[in-house]
Amino acid sequence: MFPAFLFPDCERVLMKGECHSVAGILMFGDEPKVFIAKRNPVGQMGGRWEFPGGKVEGDEPFELTLQREYSEEFSAEIIVGNHICDGTFEHNGKINHLHAFEVSFADAELYKDLSSLVFTEHTEAKFVPLSSVGQLDFVDSDLSIYPEILKYEESRKSK
Repeated sequence: MFPAFLFPDCERVLMKGECHSVAGILMFGDEPKVFIAKRNPVGQMGGRWEFPGGKVEGDEPFELTLQREYSEEFSAEIIVGNHICDGTFEHNGKINHLHAFEVSFADAELYKDLSSLVFTEHTEAKFVPLSSVGQLDFVDSDLSIYPEILKYEESRKSK
């Protein structure tokens, strides 16, 4: 298990038999743009857009899950920041918990040019205005936390 001070809002929901996933929300700019990726065209959510992330393995800390997933799916290093929100959804009859965190690319060049990304689970990735996410063909689990991400961004702007 990881120290409670790292993610105090999340540790309380880790229970055996439950599925936990993380989403890395990479936003930047005054009118924020967000990094999204289109899933490979297989499976129930194939061909849809998502906030990159993935399943937590065992007692793996959420921060390490995000770093592992971005490395495996894009060959990109990230820095994990603040916890944004949590959501719960059902998939194939199982309850899943989704934990969203702010992330940033360790390599600043990726904000200008995504061509060095290596796709293993996606066909493309891009930056879009955060306000446009609700108009895209997004996976349901990520859409369920989208209103909380918008609130988080609004609160950041007002600081």
